[in-house]
Amino acid sequence: MDRLDSMRIFVAVAEAGGFAPAARRLALSPPAVTRAVAAVEERIGARLLHRTTRIVRLTEAGTRFLEDCRRILAEIEEAEAAAAGLHAEPRGPVAVTAPVLFGRLHVAPVLFDVAGRYPGLVVRSFFIDRIVHLAEEGYDVAVRIAELPDSGLSAVRVGSVRRVVCAAPAYLAARGTPRSPAELAEHEAIPFSRGPGTRDWVFHQGGRTETAEPRTRLIVNQADVAVAAAVAGRGLTRVLSYQAAAEIRAGQLKVVLEEFEPPPIPIHVVHQEGRRASARVRALVDFLAEGLRADPTLRS
Repeated sequence: MDRLDSMRIFVAVAEAGGFAPAARRLALSPPAVTRAVAAVEERIGARLLHRTTRIVRLTEAGTRFLEDCRRILAEIEEAEAAAAGLHAEPRGPVAVTAPVLFGRLHVAPVLFDVAGRYPGLVVRSFFIDRIVHLAEEGYDVAVRIAELPDSGLSAVRVGSVRRVVCAAPAYLAARGTPRSPAELAEHEAIPFSRGPGTRDWVFHQGGRTETAEPRTRLIVNQADVAVAAAVAGRGLTRVLSYQAAAEIRAGQLKVVLEEFEPPPIPIHVVHQEGRRASARVRALVDFLAEGLRADPTLRS
């Protein structure tokens, strides 16, 4: 039995949750399935499955190996279909990462529709507020809100967001609306900061840069908390436009100092392989690009 057959048997055991159901699925005898998995474990030198009389569970090594097996088998199917001159339907696992709030508000709704368009895809999402190294951490696609440095990644621009200063209308009625960054010194602010560094707000006008440091009594490390505090009338906050879009549309927050905003920040969908990307990666990139470009919140 070759390695690919062994991989297929291991995947069947993991998905079926046992040797006997996998054997029925594959039309093999249970001993043959057991021997095949044991041979894989011996060859790679790691236990892939915890076996008991009632259940079969993946080990940590088995979980990683299962993802790799699914990816390899899907790529082989795509290669065979391409060689046969067929239009390959995207199949297999594909993993995408995005910032937490952006992922929840904008990426997840697009992913909900992927299954309907591509029933052969198995999409894994990972929303986290840090740069994920695609190759090292096993991810295929990332959504990034930033100017991108030169790298080996392929990037598709899908929109942009602004850095906006906003406050509740009641706060502005009571304290006045700032007309310039210098006037922020007379206002309360709720900075959104994930580290101990500077909390200065940088503004632009006419090619000049101006820095302001409003008074602060509440500092938060999550944008949605900063937005909630501003809605509650605790002061001005500065966030990315998508992070407060719902509250601005509802009239709970009002944007100020728009003429002093720095340039918009681009949003990209990035992946590794460029034109050589697999069908499933290309499908997800195209689907994300289509969905995010259609989102009016992401147009500055």
